[in-house]
Amino acid sequence: MGSVLVAFSGGVDSTLLLKVAKDVLENEVLAVTASSTVYPSEEIKQAKALAQNFKARHEIIKTRELTNPKFVSNPEDRCYWCKKELFAELTSIASENNLNCVVDGSNFDDLDDFRPGMKAARESGVRSPLQEAMLTKVDIRSMSKRMGLPTWSKPSLACLASRLPYGTRITKDRLIRIDRAERFLKDLGFTHVRVRHHDTIARIEVPEVDIARLVSDKSRSQILSHFKALGYTYVTVDLEGYRTGSLNEALTENGKG
Repeated sequence: MGSVLVAFSGGVDSTLLLKVAKDVLENEVLAVTASSTVYPSEEIKQAKALAQNFKARHEIIKTRELTNPKFVSNPEDRCYWCKKELFAELTSIASENNLNCVVDGSNFDDLDDFRPGMKAARESGVRSPLQEAMLTKVDIRSMSKRMGLPTWSKPSLACLASRLPYGTRITKDRLIRIDRAERFLKDLGFTHVRVRHHDTIARIEVPEVDIARLVSDKSRSQILSHFKALGYTYVTVDLEGYRTGSLNEALTENGKG
């Protein structure tokens, strides 16, 4: 490709992509990270630290998803409208910096999931080298571990809007509430966490092995107190445990996934 702009979230996939791009293309690489209320606040800091560690040029841009009614209404193709805006901005930045390609961290497994954002990538001419190389998530974690990347065992990332059921309006207040709830659970030592927002109900997902600890007397009382202070009336635990894309399960059941 010669020179690239890497859409860099700091997750498992984009971290491997940036590291390899930097090794191969040296200074012909620019990492760009999107920052907004839609993304967990701690992830921006981690992305910045990783880029510094790789000695990669890095920019953090502010995105404006919450000004787009098509995103805020939270339709099933919500990710399309988010990525469409992001990729348009990244393409412009790449052009300004005389970079040949915009690349993202989509992997081969993503082809089997409901990913409207990939349509936006295709329309914008964004390439996905990991996907083109047919690398799965397992492959990427294995390669990252061999390369000594700190993200090799990092939980999968997803924007905070993915915690809201389709059709539930996406607001700044709701995103902040979800972010604070998840950060609290992580501070308690739960590394793989999702807090699904259902109006007055918070549905917590942690791996099955962590459910017993989550509902132990000590954790339960702390969680109830904090979540009620955030405005949740009811706090529930999903007995199926942590899994990415659980809100898409309803689409699969309806034959849309």
